[in-house]
Amino acid sequence: MKLQLLLLVLLLSISASAQNKIQLLDKKTKLPLVNTSVLSDEKTIGKTDSLGFIIFLQKPNAQHIDIAIADYQEKSIDMSSNDSIQIVYLDKGEGELEEVTIISSSRNNEKMENSPLKIEVLGKEELSEEAGIKPGNIASILGDVSGVQIQQSSATSGNSNVRIQGLDGRYTQILRDGMPLYDGFSGGFGIMTIPPLDLQQIEMVKGSASTLYGGGAIGGLVNLISKKPTLQQEADVLINYTTLKEFNVNAYLAKRNKKWGYTLFTGYNNQRAVDVDKDGLSDLPNANSFIIHPRLFYYPSENTIIMLGYTGTFDQRKGGDMKVIGNSSDSLHQYYEHNKTERHTGEYSIEHFYSNNSKLTVKGNMSNFNRNTETNIYELKGNQTSYYSEASLYKPFGKSNLVAGINIVGDDYKTKSPDSATLKSYSNFTIGAFAQFSWHIKDNTILETGLRADQHNTYGTFVLPRIALFHRFSEQWATRLGFGMGYKVPNPLMQQTIEYNIIDILPLNSGLKPEVSYGYNAEVNYKKEWNNHTTLFINQAFFLTQVDHPIVFEEDANNKIYLINESKPLLSMGSDTYIKLKIKSWELYAGYTYTDTRRTYLSANTFIPLTPRNRMAFVVVREIEKKWRFGLEGSLMGHQYRYDGTTTPSYFFMALMLQRNLNKHFSIVLNGENLLDYRMSKVEPIYTGSISNPMFKPLWAPIDGRVINLSLRWKL
Repeated sequence: MKLQLLLLVLLLSISASAQNKIQLLDKKTKLPLVNTSVLSDEKTIGKTDSLGFIIFLQKPNAQHIDIAIADYQEKSIDMSSNDSIQIVYLDKGEGELEEVTIISSSRNNEKMENSPLKIEVLGKEELSEEAGIKPGNIASILGDVSGVQIQQSSATSGNSNVRIQGLDGRYTQILRDGMPLYDGFSGGFGIMTIPPLDLQQIEMVKGSASTLYGGGAIGGLVNLISKKPTLQQEADVLINYTTLKEFNVNAYLAKRNKKWGYTLFTGYNNQRAVDVDKDGLSDLPNANSFIIHPRLFYYPSENTIIMLGYTGTFDQRKGGDMKVIGNSSDSLHQYYEHNKTERHTGEYSIEHFYSNNSKLTVKGNMSNFNRNTETNIYELKGNQTSYYSEASLYKPFGKSNLVAGINIVGDDYKTKSPDSATLKSYSNFTIGAFAQFSWHIKDNTILETGLRADQHNTYGTFVLPRIALFHRFSEQWATRLGFGMGYKVPNPLMQQTIEYNIIDILPLNSGLKPEVSYGYNAEVNYKKEWNNHTTLFINQAFFLTQVDHPIVFEEDANNKIYLINESKPLLSMGSDTYIKLKIKSWELYAGYTYTDTRRTYLSANTFIPLTPRNRMAFVVVREIEKKWRFGLEGSLMGHQYRYDGTTTPSYFFMALMLQRNLNKHFSIVLNGENLLDYRMSKVEPIYTGSISNPMFKPLWAPIDGRVINLSLRWKL
């Protein structure tokens, strides 16, 4: 806290040097062009802020430059003007420029296609479309990305985790605006309570990203970027209902003026219990959730942005025997699981831009997560408090740049009841320092080196180097190479593909070692543009991750769960291929992922369970005169190994979407998911034992079956 106050005083005491301000406005509407990438000579030189002012990545030396932004005609700017504020009006262009995506997860404002860090972005268009298809949470859209698998870990509660490149969900770091929120005990129902309407974009890093964000990003990370207010009033309201008895109402409001701005998201989701396979147990639980996320922005000057925010998430879900859910239990029908969770999160950030294009960022959050799990056998109440603080500086040096900072992250868990629980408490505290230098060796070559040093309160010091290279051979061909280390300290509450009862988990033993990872990646990109309406992009990537001292969960003779280290490593290797093709109103995405994951510490059945070796997916979309939009999606999931060494069958998943824009404010979406109605229960029962005491099998396929939904949307 003292460090944050010192940095805040330093920030407010530094005044920016006098400089020319260039503001870009639409010539017809006179409105600022906000959050838009600015190009010169086909290279990104900056991005406009929320008032339309250009934030240069590197100040041009020329007196006159020709700039262009998407959808507008090029225009010459006089860089030698002495005016304190230079207003430039741009005319709408006849053609369309390709939209340039600036990623924030790399922290250096690099274009996505030129970043040495392998990042895939789901932008405004994809999230806007997903909001009408699956408005309740982001699980579906994450699962559409090649190399990313959404693994449902509980048939009763519906909880799921994100797996990248074949590794368990605990190796994926989930961030909100660059800050961790969903880990350990508080990771429960994380992605199941995040709606897409509240997000500007989703950035995914495949492979090690621990230098900038901490040791946990071994398989990769998912960074959820919140929306920011613009000078135009925004209002977006969406209502949705499905054939599986789910009802959603979400609303987003935002507006800013010169000094103040706000965003407000509220969402309510209701899911009634459904027994799809008629086995007497719910495949979808009774669930109610409410989310509120207000944020207040203050702009004391053109160079400073201060944000304060709060997120409240309130979720209840009850699954199990349908008769118990319907309040008609008897001596045979007793089984149920009722989860009540509350998450209260406060957040803040201060961004200050200097005249030399440097940026100082101070940000942090604190979250309190309560979960009450009640079953017919026991009741458990737990609480986790998580906190994160960071101060970082971005500084350009000619064509190169440096990002450096320090952060503190920690969490404290306590079991409130019952007294019989063996795990009473657990805590983490880490202070770390990081630096990343991006060296633009030439216009077509970027070398990025990084180093993180973390001090953990229990497990000591970790030093994590990282190096990555991006080289463009030509306008069409480019390559990336990278290596990075990571670590994961033992945590009895870490997410698993099988969900364990916390009441049965034993405290950590003193001999446990942290997991340490070594990640390698290489890829080749091909991009071809024939005209403004026809583009092709092909990405061929290879990956290898080795995790030493892997931690596994074991069960003793008293059915208690404990953690141990294995002596040999965990390996995940493979390739990831995807193609994007755009021809006028048609868009095509196709991907194939080959994953070979091995538990080398086993003598037989070394494959990691529930990980498909082969997975293919495609999406075809067509838009007609901005009135109609059709989408067809399909994916083939190859066979997976069960825990007993047997294999599951392959299966095909298909979805179809139809959107009608009635006018520029109203739209209707009709969507069908899993149209072939493939379910795990069609191959085998999802549980063994009796209905009074079911033992659920690990889930390897959908259990909810076909679903049709209709959504209505009004957008200002």
